[in-house]
Formats: sequence, C-alpha cells, structure tokens
Amino acid sequence: MAKRQFTLNTQPHEAEIGDAVYLFEPEVLGDEFLDRYERLQEANRRLNIDPGNMVNADLSKVREAAVAMRVFLASLMLPESAAEFARWDVITGGKTVSSHSTPEEAEEAAAKRKDATVKDAGRRYPDRVLVELMEWVVELYGGNRPPTSSSGSAPASPPPGRSGRGASPSRASTSTRGR
Repeated sequence: MAKRQFTLNTQPHEAEIGDAVYLFEPEVLGDEFLDRYERLQEANRRLNIDPGNMVNADLSKVREAAVAMRVFLASLMLPESAAEFARWDVITGGKTVSSHSTPEEAEEAAAKRKDATVKDAGRRYPDRVLVELMEWVVELYGGNRPPTSSSGSAPASPPPGRSGRGASPSRASTSTRGR
C-alpha cells in the first residue's frame, strides 16, 4: 500500500513593500485563481495595449491596466491588506462616506449621492514593483506552470544536432584541387 501525506498552507504569505506588509491568502484553489487571473487578462485584452509599443500607447489605457493589476492582486490578499492596497473612497463634503474594492463600485456608489467624488485611497507603487509582485503571486498560486492554456505555450525547441539547410563554409569555398 502506498501512502503520501500532503500539506496545506495555513499561514498567510507575506509581501513586504517598503514599510508595508501585505498578507495573502494561504491557499487559493486553482480554479478560483484562474478565474481571477482571467478577469485581469480580459481587462488587458479589452484595453488592447501592446506591451512592445508602450511609446504610442494611450496613457489612460495604461493607467486602467495598472488599476486592473492592483484589483487582481488585492483579490488574493486578506481583507485588511486588500483595503490598504487597493481602495477607492467616495467623498462627500470632504468626508469619506464609503470605501470600495474597485473603482467601478466606488463610481456607482458616488453616482447615487449629490456632489460625491471618488478618490483612489489605496497605496500606490511604481509599476516595476507591481510587476514583480504580480510575478511572485502567479508563481505562488499558479505553480511553475503559466496560468494559461497549454496551447498558449511556446513551441518546443528543436532537438540538438539537427543539421541546417544552409551550405557550410567549407563546401562553398573554391576547390584547391590542381593548385
């Protein structure tokens, strides 16, 4: 009889950024992670941003993509950390009347109040830090596999030793016979 013991993470994962520590869920079921990641990908597809041509990108779309990344990351955090990392407050008369986990929810709540505005009240970080955090989270919850279908993977490298079709330099050189 074979026996194997499996462990589950029970302690939150910690990400330290400057003086802040964000706690992430100890375990996230694969399909829940993929659902959240898919929402992020859908937002990026909708924005139609070409990462290879950021010079000509619409800056409002780049900002929207960064917000989508923050919302995704916060969705994997414990509630207290998520509220510090990504939060949008509805302000009326100089006072915060409600806080929301997405800018869309905050805009919807603000629309129901007279003279209400929405303020991004979450912690802001440079894009490079968000990208590093994103890579860590994908590795943490998605494992070593990319969080996409296998059809999105790069093709396998050709086996070593396969000969090319070009002429070798020695065959292309002039004959020395008869010199």
